[in-house]
Amino acid sequence: MTNTQLTLVQIDNYGPWTVTPEPRREMDLQTLQSRLFADIAQFVGYRGGYAFFTRFDNMVAVTNGLDIDDHELLQESMGNRYPVTVSLGIGADPNPAVALEQATEGLQRAGSAQDGDRREVLAGDPITDDSDDVSIAHFDVNDATGKYTDQLNEFDSFIQIEQGYAALMRHLREEQGGLSFFVGGDNIIAVAPEMSTDAYQDAIDHVEEAVGVDLKVGVGRGASAHEAGMAAKHALEECRHRGTAVEWGDVTADGA
Repeated sequence: MTNTQLTLVQIDNYGPWTVTPEPRREMDLQTLQSRLFADIAQFVGYRGGYAFFTRFDNMVAVTNGLDIDDHELLQESMGNRYPVTVSLGIGADPNPAVALEQATEGLQRAGSAQDGDRREVLAGDPITDDSDDVSIAHFDVNDATGKYTDQLNEFDSFIQIEQGYAALMRHLREEQGGLSFFVGGDNIIAVAPEMSTDAYQDAIDHVEEAVGVDLKVGVGRGASAHEAGMAAKHALEECRHRGTAVEWGDVTADGA
């Protein structure tokens, strides 16, 4: 059974901190955010999870396989290394959007994100059933280099890719409860509920019709985001070899 565990990572009181005692240099803030994300991604990734930067002050991680001790260690590690702390909300549900709602509500009940007295909250309960798995879909744009990178300036290429991402993100969220994240280049990774091949094809068709961006997708399932994601990567390669739009991966082929 697909059951997604998500962790919302929220920097505590970050907005006020950025301007106290006076506004901080923007590139210093960008550097802090990117390094914090990199360390969180490395921590989660080492344990088989995925992390996505979303808005940087609020990040989302797929944490199937991580228990409460892992989450406590993440908070301790980040608190020891950075001038800010993080609060973590955990949610789990077959529908990723519902899981994120649970994670979010846990932190919101503890207080505002800009409450100076709310620090290092850990809310929610990890999955205890090892038989549950997670579904990862890896999308990319067909011939992005030929259509955009080699034809347009970087900003106009970026606009095209982001339009495709925005259309897919909204469609999967509203129609399926899936959550999509831009991960660089022309790649989008979605954590998805159980969906059929036809449902993935509908998403691809919607993006093509809405913004003229042509996608393909590899889909994988596994006990962790890493296992599912590697299966999805192999499936995406099959799309390239076969010229197909949707392929399913075998978790046993990922070498994990």
